[in-house]
Amino acid sequence: MPDTTRPRQIKIFDTTLRDGEQSPGCSMNLQEKMEVAQALVALGVDIIEAGFPIASPGDFEAVREIATTIRGSSVICGLARCNDADIDRAWEALKHAPKARIHVFLATSAIHREFKLKMTREEIVERAIKGVKRAASYCDDVEFSPEDAARTERDFLCHVVEAAIQAGATTVNIPDTVGYATPQEYGATIAILKKRVQNIDKATISTH
Repeated sequence: MPDTTRPRQIKIFDTTLRDGEQSPGCSMNLQEKMEVAQALVALGVDIIEAGFPIASPGDFEAVREIATTIRGSSVICGLARCNDADIDRAWEALKHAPKARIHVFLATSAIHREFKLKMTREEIVERAIKGVKRAASYCDDVEFSPEDAARTERDFLCHVVEAAIQAGATTVNIPDTVGYATPQEYGATIAILKKRVQNIDKATISTH
């Protein structure tokens, strides 16, 4: 039985500086990004996703500057695809942060496997494990996202998530990347993961 006497801790993961900046008209320069980061720390945000370091020199510099200068209780996070170059670049930007997280992602839905990645299920699992392990070789705080999770077959989603946790992911993020799921469907997916993934208690579940 769950312990209902203890309050449940909910952590806020803010991606204004990464996903938010993709909104039309929301591009920020370094000074503006620093101001946003300072505001997020002042608000007590638990994790700040500062950017996607390999995406551009500007993104790398912003993440590095935030990781180097921003102080407070917030974890500073950088995004990376599940490949060595992305993960290495993310760590290069994050390494001076007092508390750093590498957030690795890999598409898992059938449409992405077939048309974007051109990879089999087995190759997806292998790359997810390799990416998480490489990130975990740099820092203890590793987040894994199966991109387009809402359209991923649930049995396969459970398999990938379990493998990622086994490889060292401390947070698993379940993205509804294209806004496909209804709240009921999304909630059912989380419930299935909690029921079927044997090591789910070893990771924090994050929603996106």
